Amino acid sequence: MPCHSERNHSRLIARPSMLALLACIGLVLTPLRLAHANEATEPNIILEADVTAAVDKVRADPNLVPTQRVRVLRWVRGEKQERPAWHEWLRDFFRWVAESSRVLTWLGIAAAVALLVFYLACLVATFDRTRNDRPASTVPTHVRNLDIRPESLPEDIGTAAWALWEQGDRRGTLSLLYRGLLSRLVHEHAVPIRDSSTEGECLTLARKCLPAERSGYVERLILIWQSAVYGNVQPQNADVHSLCKEFSSALAVSARPAEART
Repeated sequence: MPCHSERNHSRLIARPSMLALLACIGLVLTPLRLAHANEATEPNIILEADVTAAVDKVRADPNLVPTQRVRVLRWVRGEKQERPAWHEWLRDFFRWVAESSRVLTWLGIAAAVALLVFYLACLVATFDRTRNDRPASTVPTHVRNLDIRPESLPEDIGTAAWALWEQGDRRGTLSLLYRGLLSRLVHEHAVPIRDSSTEGECLTLARKCLPAERSGYVERLILIWQSAVYGNVQPQNADVHSLCKEFSSALAVSARPAEART
């Protein structure tokens, strides 16, 4: 910090102004001019000796001190004080930040992208874990009160159904054929039929999962079932015989792996 120091400086300060000095010299020389007016050969010229005498007289006047010693205050820069170490560190840090702003900006962007990628990876992992933890879809045992469990059905459904038809059990024949159809679609062909699926929904799902020749048989059987149950229209012997005979070949076990069928 700057501090005050007093130094003595000698300055010559002319108290009287030049005008006052000349006025005093004029006053001194006036009588001399009048006294020597008649003696001088040239009345308008002032002798050099007279000027010197006048100046000496003015200097000798005690009221006209030519010089004076004064004190002048002056700002003097003090010695440099040592700053704490953390001041230097803080200054260097902000200087580094100012010089490295572009680098810091790119580092921030890279960190944000890395965090985003990490978040998305965690999200995908969580989704996969949640999906894997879900219980496998339960294969229905009944569809609209019809038992479709394989163990509840005969081994040769087509032959058993035709035997019932010959015995005069028309409804039992069609019910066995329709139950067998649903059981084969669910357990052998992995058609996503639910326990509340209607005949129309079962046919739509079968068309999506089966080739045309097999879905054609499913359509014929469902239409005959609906006509007999809801329309009270009894099918012809030839049609029922055809359904019973083609049942095993039309709904044969699928070639897909067993785990896919279950």
